[in-house]
Amino acid sequence: MTDPISNLGRSAAQLNPGSEKVKNAKVDSDLAHTVDKTIKPNNDEIIFSAATESALTNAEFNADKVAKIKAAIEEGNYPIDARKVAESFASLERMIGGE
Repeated sequence: MTDPISNLGRSAAQLNPGSEKVKNAKVDSDLAHTVDKTIKPNNDEIIFSAATESALTNAEFNADKVAKIKAAIEEGNYPIDARKVAESFASLERMIGGE
């Protein structure tokens, strides 16, 4: 069968919406066999490694400095180096191949 808009043929999987459900069910069952059965997170739960938990517990930052920067941004007094911003965008563009 040909798509009337693109004039391209469709595969059987595209014509059969149920086939995607079958594929997803197979992937889900494959994953169920590989997942450690001892860890059963609830919905929207993140389980961190011991190293991550330790890093989060012992994280240090200068709360006073953060408060000052936040206040300066809110007041519109935070200095912005336009050259550094432009250089960062240029390097990002090079990295993603948008030269």
